[in-house]
Amino acid sequence: MTAPRKILFISADQWRAECLSALGHPTVKTPHIDALAADSVLFKRHFTVTAPCGPARTSLNTGMYLMNHRSGRNGTPLDARHTNVALEARKIGLDPTLLGYTDTSADPRGRHPNDPALKTYEGPLPGYKPTMIFQEYMAQWMSDLRAKGYQFEGRHDVYQPKPGFKVPDGRGHRFIPTFFKAEDSDTNFMANRIIDWLGDRTQDEWFLHCVFLRPHPPVITPEPYNALYAPEDVPFPKRKATPEEEGAQHPHLKTMIGKLSKPSSYDEHNPNNLVTMSDLELRQMRACYYGMINEVDDAVGRIIAHLKKTGEYDHTLIIFTCDHGEMGGDHYTWGKETYFDQSFAIPLIIRDPRHLADGTRGKIVDALTESVDVMPTILEWLGAEIPAQVDGRSLSGFITGAAPAKWREEAHMEIDFRSGPYGGIDAERAFGIETHDCQMAILRGKKWKYIHFAALPPVLFDLENDPDEMNDLSKDPAYAGIMLEMAQKMLSWRLRHQEHVLTDLHNGPNGVEDWGKKKRA
Repeated sequence: MTAPRKILFISADQWRAECLSALGHPTVKTPHIDALAADSVLFKRHFTVTAPCGPARTSLNTGMYLMNHRSGRNGTPLDARHTNVALEARKIGLDPTLLGYTDTSADPRGRHPNDPALKTYEGPLPGYKPTMIFQEYMAQWMSDLRAKGYQFEGRHDVYQPKPGFKVPDGRGHRFIPTFFKAEDSDTNFMANRIIDWLGDRTQDEWFLHCVFLRPHPPVITPEPYNALYAPEDVPFPKRKATPEEEGAQHPHLKTMIGKLSKPSSYDEHNPNNLVTMSDLELRQMRACYYGMINEVDDAVGRIIAHLKKTGEYDHTLIIFTCDHGEMGGDHYTWGKETYFDQSFAIPLIIRDPRHLADGTRGKIVDALTESVDVMPTILEWLGAEIPAQVDGRSLSGFITGAAPAKWREEAHMEIDFRSGPYGGIDAERAFGIETHDCQMAILRGKKWKYIHFAALPPVLFDLENDPDEMNDLSKDPAYAGIMLEMAQKMLSWRLRHQEHVLTDLHNGPNGVEDWGKKKRA
């Protein structure tokens, strides 16, 4: 009898790729995810193709670059004509379930203006059964807290620092824990719901996409996670001597630094200026961020332990990744909307339970991979057809030991930084440019990294000699040839990947024929 198909698709939020002890991080310890990686394939140079959350999760689930799906900001509607991994899985009899969020903004066409789906950017991606989406699980979690005796007003103060907590010497503000206990946290609450959902389905086939909010800000964590890492053990951010010197690199960077100097622009309930705060406070924020990562690591460990206990582990495709990265104070910035690697580099671990993947367990892949590769990987594992819209490529060859002979030499990233109601900067006013000019595209190889702005100066880094991206070479005449080469590569990439859903189809005497399939056969 064939084992039922099972897919556990785990996503965290805002997790720096380097923050895995399996990759040798000098401070962070992630024992449970390390154990999963040792039985899986870990993709070391994995990048989301866009940020922030909504656009990143759209690319992750549709397999499409931003330039094709065009849902570029949180709140930008996703065109309903695009398919996604959940809709495709439904075609072969699976019922994909969502616990968490995809931050999908519904296509308003065909909907009445009063439709509640148009009043939020935190909707579920079509195709997923939204068993407990963000607003619901936050409401249920807060109700659970109140039932346990916690007192607070609502979402705006549920992550408040523990009242009356005295910060010891050598620690900063972000050492103060949450007012709720670790067993009552949102991360633990989500893990409980996931295990509850799995509990009644041990003999069933299922596809579960579960999303943890952490380590997304606010940067605060319950005891004992707040004390796991000492500030003096935390690596100091990569940055220049002053914010002014850093901001001189590019107008976009200068504007981002200026925004982050304003209170609560990134981290609520934090009294510090994130740009000018002391070294101790800066290291403490990083230490707290690492503690938030350990919360999720422990939760993932509980879920994996459940699958092993029920015997489902050996029949489940397990994917661990996230939406985008986190600057963490590097270049005086926090969040994920700058052009530096820390905004885009994210973890990806895939465990294929089949015996044909036994030879690659514990392997670390050095090839450049992208978030758009996850969707076709899942579909190929299921034996489903990969839609023509997909820009990514299946990673199954790396997982089964038959790595593709020809693979991409650069990773590709984009950000739409036009102004909007959900974060970002007032770009049009700040730079004196048109809304549709608020675009950047990035071509990132192992040596050269080229950033092209539609209406602002370009940037060029030599990553071999300048891995921290401190020195822009774009204005140096000695690099004019490299600039031309990278710009041509970017143009070729965009030509090659511009929307192609119908381009291989031809109408003729035999009806509609797919000549792309014929050429690939």
